[in-house]
Amino acid sequence: MTITSIRTRAVAVLVDKPTRMSNRELNVRHYLLVEVASADGHTGVGYTYAGTGAGLLAKLAVDDLLAPVYLGADENDVTGLWERAYQETLLEGRRGTVIRALSALDIALWDLRAKRAGLPLVSFLGGATTPLPSYASGGYYRPDEGAWTDAVTREIEFNASQGFTDHKIKVGGLSIAEDARRVAAAIEAIGEGGRLSLDANNAYRSVAEARTAIEAFERAAGDRPLWWFEEPLSPEAIAGHAELSRTIRTPVATGEIHQTRWEFRPLIEAGIPVLQCDAGVAGGVTEWLRIAHTAASFGLHMAPHWHHNLHAHLCGAIPNALVVEYFALEKGIYNFERLLTPESRLRYADNQVHIPTRPGLGIEFDAEMVSKYELMG
Repeated sequence: MTITSIRTRAVAVLVDKPTRMSNRELNVRHYLLVEVASADGHTGVGYTYAGTGAGLLAKLAVDDLLAPVYLGADENDVTGLWERAYQETLLEGRRGTVIRALSALDIALWDLRAKRAGLPLVSFLGGATTPLPSYASGGYYRPDEGAWTDAVTREIEFNASQGFTDHKIKVGGLSIAEDARRVAAAIEAIGEGGRLSLDANNAYRSVAEARTAIEAFERAAGDRPLWWFEEPLSPEAIAGHAELSRTIRTPVATGEIHQTRWEFRPLIEAGIPVLQCDAGVAGGVTEWLRIAHTAASFGLHMAPHWHHNLHAHLCGAIPNALVVEYFALEKGIYNFERLLTPESRLRYADNQVHIPTRPGLGIEFDAEMVSKYELMG
């Protein structure tokens, strides 16, 4: 079947409360939504997080650069279309918003094909709908929630009330000493049997500074090993992440804003133990699978960033998935699910996420909510 139409919408969903991470304020999320239709009326949907802005830029990238490559083409030629689209946009893209836009378009095509087959995406890719290990993500800095240690403790307790034993919090936004106190509070709140990972969002300027930080956090955790230390350095510091990984006890994780197999190659060659490749960032399902299978051949784990509605399917289809990151809608951080009908939001229980059994991604956009938040260019 040929692709007959491509519809794009950019939306901006406000974050409920003043929120920040180590290096920037977070007050709004921009998403790109893509719908692909074939000649017989079948449709597929894809999406990506554009950032705290740039939703309309991502929309323009599809409308002006990418859609002409896909329109009129065979919907099953997924890999060939990806390669032609990437080649077409070499001058404008290769990284950044254009690749995020390509990701959304590629995801929509996979959704379309799985729906046509009548299979959930995970099954279409050769996996099963068995529930997957997950963890509760969060721990952002919200100044209106009281003392930092008290806020972390309350959030861990909330996560536990939802059935989660594994957790992640932010670091890097306060002094090392203040963040160490938050780590100690989180460990105490978690109790026995749970795990804690730390996300620095590129906060530290050197390997030495990052090493000083993680050693303080390890001391704060006492005899409990930390699960991983995420993005301690700039995404450009591949050698730095590799050096840090060789010299600290806690495993290093990175890759959430790296794009395409070419940026992941040096991370894989460096042996970074936890790769956080995001299919909405790196190039869609097509590119994510390439990266995941290459990582598997090096014995590395995939713990993808964000987009749990999509990554549950992808992790269920590979041998080296470590865990799926989950954001409770109540926290107002992963507010993408506001755009979905309640029944098509991802289900969770007992520290696991449940992969949808509906055809394709299994998501359905709430037309009223999309219209409410849509940006008009």
